[in-house]
Amino acid sequence: MLLTVAAFLVALGLLIAIHEFGHYQVARWCGVKILRFSIGFGKPLLRWTSHSTGTEFVLSILPLGGYVRMLDEREGEVPAAERHLAFNTQPVYKRFLIVAAGPVANLLLAIVLYAAAAWQGMPQLQPVIAAPPQGSVAARAGLHGGDVVVALQRASGTGESMTVASLDALRWHLVRAALAHEDVVLTVHPSGSGRTEQIPLRLRDAALEDAGGAIEQRLGIGAPWIPAVVGEVLPDSPAQRGGLRMGDRVEAVDGVPVPDAIQLRQRIRAHVSPQAQHWRVLRGGSALDLNVLPEVQTQGGVSFGRIGAVLGSLPATTIVRLGFLDGLEEGVQRTWEIASMSLQTMGRMVLGQASLKNLSGPLSIADYAGRSAQAGWTSYLLFVALISVSLGVLNLLPIPVLDGGHLMYYLWEFLTGKPVSAPWMERFQRVGMAFLGGLMLIALFNDVARMLGS
Repeated sequence: MLLTVAAFLVALGLLIAIHEFGHYQVARWCGVKILRFSIGFGKPLLRWTSHSTGTEFVLSILPLGGYVRMLDEREGEVPAAERHLAFNTQPVYKRFLIVAAGPVANLLLAIVLYAAAAWQGMPQLQPVIAAPPQGSVAARAGLHGGDVVVALQRASGTGESMTVASLDALRWHLVRAALAHEDVVLTVHPSGSGRTEQIPLRLRDAALEDAGGAIEQRLGIGAPWIPAVVGEVLPDSPAQRGGLRMGDRVEAVDGVPVPDAIQLRQRIRAHVSPQAQHWRVLRGGSALDLNVLPEVQTQGGVSFGRIGAVLGSLPATTIVRLGFLDGLEEGVQRTWEIASMSLQTMGRMVLGQASLKNLSGPLSIADYAGRSAQAGWTSYLLFVALISVSLGVLNLLPIPVLDGGHLMYYLWEFLTGKPVSAPWMERFQRVGMAFLGGLMLIALFNDVARMLGS
């Protein structure tokens, strides 16, 4: 719990500081006087005033935002000698740049963080897929558990194949193609053999409007391939009574081949019969036939079988590390792609083509922060980068109250030569506040629903 809170506050503080620093630095470049730079709202905890610029730097008690207060005739009296330093007296293009600098700073931070993760390198799952669920796109295409995907080609591409270095990269490319309703062709080594096959994957009709992990579930490619190997066997368990030993490789259950540990676990959980299962296992190069009777348990009104043994070993991993320029290119590309996907998802939610369950609030973000911090430094960097992209994209949306709303005001002023009138701006602000308040309520509801369902 302490790690979750700390990871959340560090990420939030960094993202807010970078966002406000963007406004601050560009305002200084444009010759605007900065009165206060604040991280957080409410009662100040720490404050310091720069003798050279007169700017007051503040850390406040509520770390859920921040602001840069500039000299402005609309917020107070401005001495005639300093009028040229006021924000409202600047040309419209300077005001546009100052406001846009906050979201742009978040996007630049994401590029640096994604690049840093690529430079450092991280262990990733090898692109060996688990047996796809029945009815999934991958199952209909003829993919099987243990197939190794080595390359991918999108239908809209130039004809060149993209090398698939990891399972994470494969999932990323497939989700992107699916959201764009593009078919792909996978280059596969079936079951890790030396043979190569080209397998077309139809994604244009995959119907991806649901939330969460439903996309990968529908695609059928998400979980890593884990061999159906027996690990630790508990004493006096159904597994021990059936003769299973650590290291046994399960080939078939009741005459049906078992491609991986996931399928094996599903077969065991689904067995609630008093009849034993017939297992074919390999032990020391020899095939053995064993009778294993899963023990039936009931939880939450649902009955399932269990045998009291660890099934499966750790999936194979590989270290993916890029050089400086390649890592920087990866950072730019990943930031652009996530921003594009975010906008597509938001657009579909507005049109009713995607579920509002995609929205996540502060509780889910805090939970993800804690989990990523536990997973390691690189995972935490990727988490912060993802939230930074989301924050940058959100603030660029043309919603009153947000930076994007102010950019729309300045665009109107640039095109018409007249600023938006104060009464209309006040109306827009009320609409924007109501809209954002509604989104926050939905996001909080989703957070609570996820926690109650977990």
